[in-house]
Amino acid sequence: MTTPEHFDVVVVGAGISGIGAAYHLQTLSPDRSFVMLEGRDDLGGTWDLFRYPGVRSDSDMHTLGYSFKPWKAERCIADGPSILEYLNETVDENNIRPHIRFRTLVERADWSSEDARWTVTARRRTGAEEGGGDDAEVITYTCSFLFMCSGYYSYKAGHTPEFPGRDRFGGTVVHPQQWPDDLDYAGKRVVIIGSGATAVTLVPSMAATAEHVTMLQRSPTYVVSRPAKDALANAMRKVLPDQLAYNLTRWKNSRLQEFVYRKTRTDPDKVKARLLGMVRAELGEDYDVETHFTPSYNPWDQRLCLIPDSDLFKAIRSGAAEVVTDHIETFTETGIELVSGRELPADVIVTATGLELVTLGEVDFTVDGEQVNFSDTWTYKGLAYSDVPNLVSSFGYINASWTLRADLTCAYVSTAQPPSDEVGTDIATPRLRPSDADTSARRGSTTSRPATSSG
Repeated sequence: MTTPEHFDVVVVGAGISGIGAAYHLQTLSPDRSFVMLEGRDDLGGTWDLFRYPGVRSDSDMHTLGYSFKPWKAERCIADGPSILEYLNETVDENNIRPHIRFRTLVERADWSSEDARWTVTARRRTGAEEGGGDDAEVITYTCSFLFMCSGYYSYKAGHTPEFPGRDRFGGTVVHPQQWPDDLDYAGKRVVIIGSGATAVTLVPSMAATAEHVTMLQRSPTYVVSRPAKDALANAMRKVLPDQLAYNLTRWKNSRLQEFVYRKTRTDPDKVKARLLGMVRAELGEDYDVETHFTPSYNPWDQRLCLIPDSDLFKAIRSGAAEVVTDHIETFTETGIELVSGRELPADVIVTATGLELVTLGEVDFTVDGEQVNFSDTWTYKGLAYSDVPNLVSSFGYINASWTLRADLTCAYVSTAQPPSDEVGTDIATPRLRPSDADTSARRGSTTSRPATSSG
């Protein structure tokens, strides 16, 4: 049997988090070897997977971008191809690509305390079909430390509820996560089910060529418009070095995000009135903002939806798009029948109904032969798990740009786990203190054992 290839660190996933991990590892821990395992044909994660019309960031790129690589484009609310270009530049400028093993889908990871290492089992595709299959060979790696940068949702399929009568519908039904390259919706009637970030992106983009677009929602979401270009950032970049201008903009935007979020906690009614006032200013006093844009919860109890340059509101004002707030009774042969009795004619129905959430990339984990159920663990600093040694996962902020927190996690991994011969340990395991077992606070302490191997 072939001896598995060994690395100090195995990084799983070559999206925003994984690329950031690679940069920090080789910058802050240049003596540690690492490899990045990516199941897809290319890097980018979310930005490589999603190809629906208008796909873009819902955070500004001065905070969604990396701290070490300035975002230089004029538009800070960027489309998917621009973000992919940025990620590829980052990889090539920092010589990260040689560390990536594409078409290598991790399926399980087994920890041995005796060996002080993980054994990572993956399927490496040799043919064209993604996700394994007969053309995939089983390959193993070992590592001293495992860094999961695989995101929080399944790449296999998006979430689609069971819709009554779906089989009756004579048109096309598509989920944004599996958008077909050849879908023609020009001059057609489109119904988009959903009211989240994907839906508000799709509506104005599809309305540009469709006959009419309807966004059908069960309940409203807070929607906020802001300019796609940051005038101050672009002005500073003309007179300051790129990195300095970027750092100042990143600081400005992150502080603004923090300020707004805190206001939603301390004075939610005032923030709510302000947000809804902005919508009324866009759509006019005669528009039913109460029904279609007033959620039942306070701002930032759920994530806000960002729209650039009021594109959604412009589509509504022009008549090319509308918002309908109702429940689905059934699909029909020609569209959707609502509980209210109204019928929405459609040639294309888009189910922008969300993602299938998963834990750590749908990988099976064992520790010394025992299956790990992460729902039974406690989290340490939001990145490690009680009684699971030498494992960290990257998860971004909920109420700010993903990368702000991913950067912190990557720096932590790269500096908090030095080579074992420097500190005399080779296993770091978060443990729940006995005093914490009686509380609901998710906190822990870290314990290490003396080094017993050079790994």
